[in-house]
Amino acid sequence: MAISRLLIANRGEIAVRIIRAARELGIHTIQAHSEADADMLAVRLADEAVCIGPAAAKNSYLDVARVVEVAQQTGADAVHPGYGFLSESPRFARALEEAGITYVGPSADTIERMGDKVAARQAAEAAGTPVVPGSKGRIETLDDAVATAAEVGYPVMIKAAAGGGGRGIRIAANEDELRKLAPQAQSEAQAAFGDGGLYLERALRDPRHIEVQILGDGTRAVHCFERECSIQRRRQKVWEEAGAVCLDEPTRQELCASAVAMAEAVGYKGAGTLEFLYEEASNQFFFIEMNTRIQVEHPVTEMVTGIDLVQEMIRIAGGEPLRLTQDQIAVTGHAIEVRINAEDPHLQFMPFPGTVGAMRLPEGQGIRMDHFLYEGYQIPPFYDSLIGKLIAHGSDRAEAISRLRTALQSLSIDGLKTTIPLHLALADDPQVQAGTVHTQWLEPWLDAGNLTPAATGGAS
Repeated sequence: MAISRLLIANRGEIAVRIIRAARELGIHTIQAHSEADADMLAVRLADEAVCIGPAAAKNSYLDVARVVEVAQQTGADAVHPGYGFLSESPRFARALEEAGITYVGPSADTIERMGDKVAARQAAEAAGTPVVPGSKGRIETLDDAVATAAEVGYPVMIKAAAGGGGRGIRIAANEDELRKLAPQAQSEAQAAFGDGGLYLERALRDPRHIEVQILGDGTRAVHCFERECSIQRRRQKVWEEAGAVCLDEPTRQELCASAVAMAEAVGYKGAGTLEFLYEEASNQFFFIEMNTRIQVEHPVTEMVTGIDLVQEMIRIAGGEPLRLTQDQIAVTGHAIEVRINAEDPHLQFMPFPGTVGAMRLPEGQGIRMDHFLYEGYQIPPFYDSLIGKLIAHGSDRAEAISRLRTALQSLSIDGLKTTIPLHLALADDPQVQAGTVHTQWLEPWLDAGNLTPAATGGAS
């Protein structure tokens, strides 16, 4: 069944991105929005828009019954969840299925299986994909945690079995720390996700974060190569690249093939990402989790492969088989994405919602800017501070960094504090330029004063 009326159950730049992809496919778009988002760009661009509730996300974007009700009322035959909010909710996918509405993404069963880190780990092991040494299943008691840690070796990462986004992770260097931190992690997991289950993994030394983009139609899957997302602050990605220059070609091929094998093993349908940690010293990679949705950093993959991932996931949801074979997917050059947040990087990244003044957006060869801004727009204070993504593509990594720097220098958004100074400083950093960063690199770099107003020439 081809999709003709698509409800976008999200906001911000990803909503704009979905609307534009759907429009090129000739699909009628319906934008769901909260009261606080009545004036956002996606509402202006969509063919129609419907308010789904008040500003608080729990009463609008996270209200499963209300979103399904609006989809029915507007005659939508499909819903795209974007990322965040309900994009990895099996309850939402099931509710749409029961209402006879297509969910643009994998089945509820797949979301549920891959959303539970223990179940995802077991699926990876069954598919022959390497996993970080850790617990065989969920850990419910402190004694189990101590026994498991003794087996896999310290330091260990304590994670919630449910949930994600890097939140709530704790690292214990020894048994005393584990006995102190595990109960904290358990209570936090119970409060955040309604599930106090934990699991443990050995903490790798200075790992790099590598992920593989896949597309599947429920039977067959292909990969669109890899991205590196090692520059992170508080386990949230800041700077993302395609591809990962730290990998040699045999390792790259093995990594991508293992991602495809796992996607096919779970009957994956749509666009998804398998995330890995890569330890350079041992040249080993380990599966950590799967994101069953489109990701914030998908544009870098689109820039190097020429594939519109959002359109492909809409086509697949509409019943089309995969249009691509693996040998039709190739990489050209290198791409980098930086997340532009409305935050003051000189004040501990404090959120800075405000009214958008005059804007100057970069243009030119290899430059793309995904955003939801317009002059006079009042950014609401209720949601994530991401306001846009700047993407630069070059023939190689050095050219991509050079184009990114030039684009950042020409990008200005009056009325806001943004993370532009952070990205300019990173683009000029010798270690970033050399590609020798890892997931534990950015925070010590910030602590060392590399982002003080003096260090960045007072940029804001």
